[in-house]
Amino acid sequence: MTKEVSMVSGREKFGAFIRREREGKEIGLREMAKIIGVSPTYLSKVERDEFPPPAEDKVKAIAKIIGCDTDDLLARAGRVSTDISDIIKRHPIELAALLRTTKGLTADAIARLARHARKTQDE
Repeated sequence: MTKEVSMVSGREKFGAFIRREREGKEIGLREMAKIIGVSPTYLSKVERDEFPPPAEDKVKAIAKIIGCDTDDLLARAGRVSTDISDIIKRHPIELAALLRTTKGLTADAIARLARHARKTQDE
């Protein structure tokens, strides 16, 4: 099972994931709470999945601290980055069609498609 599949299927909840990653990097709860601008009590409840994931800016800050891909952590939080939403809103029909064509593709195939699109864009 690939990382993307396990992330999407939600095998590990957001809070459990960030707690494991934070502890693995030996970052204290109070230290991380201070850096992202929340109370240690709040962060503890998020990590225990008693509270929902925080706002996008806090999730992005957590991703940076634990060295996780921002889009991956936002997806674990059940969100999509606002810049992605803005792109979709500018071209809803075309991007909906594009995303539907990727259904069933492997993560590697989607990554190849993205590389091809970047290459085309650079030409």
